[in-house]
Amino acid sequence: MRTKVSKEGVLIPKNLLEGIDEVDIRKEDGTILVVPVNGSDPILELGKHPITIDVTDASEKHDLYLYGKQ
Repeated sequence: MRTKVSKEGVLIPKNLLEGIDEVDIRKEDGTILVVPVNGSDPILELGKHPITIDVTDASEKHDLYLYGKQ
């Protein structure tokens, strides 16, 4: 498909985005990429399914528990 770029940009037809809720648009080496984003932002997912163990200081000593060093 070829289309003109207007002062607002380019409109992507909805039928090309069927089943897609969100896209990432970026320019790499002179090529514009429109990439579907699968799922939600991983940062927003943090803490939704915490691991429960018998540790009360995990937020203070997380490096020790993750990497075994202080």
